[in-house]
Amino acid sequence: MERDERRARARQLTDELTALGVRAVALTFVDNAGVTRVKTVPVARLAHAAAWGVGMSPVFDVFLLDDSITTSRHVGGPVGDLRLFPDLEQLTVLVAQPGWAWAPADRLTQEGEPYVCCQRSFARTNAERAGELRMAFEVEWFVGLDDAATPAGQGPAYGMTRLVELSSYVDSVLGALEAQEVPVEQFHPEYAPGQLELSVAATDPVSAADRLILVRQTIRAVSRSFGYHVSFAPVVVAGQVGNGQHLHLSAWAGGGNQFTGGPGPYGLTTAAENLLAELLDRLPALAAIGAPSVASYLRLVPQHWAAPYQCWGRENREAALRLVTGSLGERDTAANAELKCFDGAANPYLLVGAVAAIAAGVADGSRSLPSEVPIDPALLPDAEQPPRLPQRVEEAVAALRADKLLTAALGEPLLEAFCAVRQAEVELFRDAEPAAIAEASRWIY
Repeated sequence: MERDERRARARQLTDELTALGVRAVALTFVDNAGVTRVKTVPVARLAHAAAWGVGMSPVFDVFLLDDSITTSRHVGGPVGDLRLFPDLEQLTVLVAQPGWAWAPADRLTQEGEPYVCCQRSFARTNAERAGELRMAFEVEWFVGLDDAATPAGQGPAYGMTRLVELSSYVDSVLGALEAQEVPVEQFHPEYAPGQLELSVAATDPVSAADRLILVRQTIRAVSRSFGYHVSFAPVVVAGQVGNGQHLHLSAWAGGGNQFTGGPGPYGLTTAAENLLAELLDRLPALAAIGAPSVASYLRLVPQHWAAPYQCWGRENREAALRLVTGSLGERDTAANAELKCFDGAANPYLLVGAVAAIAAGVADGSRSLPSEVPIDPALLPDAEQPPRLPQRVEEAVAALRADKLLTAALGEPLLEAFCAVRQAEVELFRDAEPAAIAEASRWIY
């Protein structure tokens, strides 16, 4: 939208928000540490924010998870300013935060140009190049009674007991999401103590990342109203199963799902098999973005259903690339692929943008997927096991830097700022034990 159009639309929204009792709007972006940052404006200033933006320092691109600050070749220090522009089409009244609304923001320079390190702009640019992709994140989270991570429910994994214990809480979460028009498709208690999960409907890549931020913010607000502590961290308690943030995707063309009806494995079209083969090859580099924190590698271990192996399989939940065909009769809409190795420390805009960049860069041809791994890879003889994904942040960052497609898509300023944060967090936890790493990151994301 042009400035006058944005201002006019914001004035219309201001009247609607005021009638609903909304007093302030939270404008968010996600930094390279995976932390959602915010500036807010009173409703009366929304039109000005929509037209001219809200000031925000670029230094947040080199913030660490503990709010310490590093620097990079292009970003760092106290000098400079950006403008946060709310996406008015995504503006949502926050049901669990009376008096508040929310909108994701794009970051522009003071001259009105796209900021080269804006992760949401990175996602949009690559999604537009990639054709029709649909994506959705699964959301796993821990609900605790206190900051010592005492689970809010004692019931067994996937058990009805846990659902009964948290019934009112879950009802409030689902009710708030419904009122905010977030299409929830499934909910259940998960494996780890106090862990829950919900899935939402697929949409375009940028909206999928926006939706994840809204879902997590809603869960956080509802949890606070119940007096609960909530964590989306990769590992809540060292040694236990952690929180994933799996990314589902499918490719479409001419109204048809490319993950079914073709000559490839389980009905994949040639285009879909090309895409999955490319994603599989680049999973070590994608791990730097999708499993970016030191805590991520406490989670990404064998036989914890964290999918630490660079392989694929139909419905194999220990393969990093899981092919989901759907049941017979619904495969034209349900077939998709799940990237299981990612977690809640990831910046979702960087992740969907990176996947979209790979999709946009897939050359025409007929690449074949390697042989499927149909069992838990850890049960195979050592010589037959597929490669492990990176086991440390440093390995993942090295794989990212070696990936010419992704480094070109990110551009040097964003790449260097991101890698600077990753390296600084490695140094931050250089001598820390797993329990200390888990504790330090537990309530951050």
